Amino acid sequence: MLAANERPEAPTAIRIDLGAIFVSLELSRSKWLITSLSPGGGEKMSKHAVAAGDIAGLLAPFAELKRKAQARTGRCFPIIVIQEAGLDGFWIHRVLQAEGIESHVVDPASIATSRRRRRAKTDKIDGETLVRALLAYKRGEPRVCAMLRVPTPEEEDRRRISRERKALTNERVRHVNRIKGLLFSQGVSGYQPLRRDRRTRLEELRTGDGRPLPAHLKMQISRELDRLELLIG
Repeated sequence: MLAANERPEAPTAIRIDLGAIFVSLELSRSKWLITSLSPGGGEKMSKHAVAAGDIAGLLAPFAELKRKAQARTGRCFPIIVIQEAGLDGFWIHRVLQAEGIESHVVDPASIATSRRRRRAKTDKIDGETLVRALLAYKRGEPRVCAMLRVPTPEEEDRRRISRERKALTNERVRHVNRIKGLLFSQGVSGYQPLRRDRRTRLEELRTGDGRPLPAHLKMQISRELDRLELLIG
């Protein structure tokens, strides 16, 4: 039997003395999972689920958390929320801020966690880990996670121009490479799909062994040129 001074240390208790209710949101297309830790509730975290997109359904548990915490402690506590940056963008963050709720959006890659603590099949960080990261962040622990600077709606909208241009450029490169790859498999090189005479040149091409391009291959390349011309037109 281990002596008292040789026993493994017990897990560090969760500090909940920051005078707030700490909440994490796990967002999916079908539901939002709310994980919370409240003053006066011990170390146990509670969980609630609401339908995705239901803002009223999201705010109702927040109000209930505040009511219960006040009943236990006699004090009114603010709510602090954390969520991962993801496909939902920043609109939920903005709704929470408009409701007077402190909200943070975290870069999930900045939170050190084992893969066992992530959601199976989604690689999302679970709610309890997010709450613990938020607690550490509010305590001022350095490098615990990286909170994003959320852009204004105007800044976010301006970024769409460069993102769309980049997407179109990448798509154009894919079509060009696909056409060149199809031709290379027939021993044809040097064809430039971006030249103005690309259609005329296509009719003149011969395979490496001197045959006209096969009919179905030429039709496939023609369809690729249709798509390419939509991008460069």
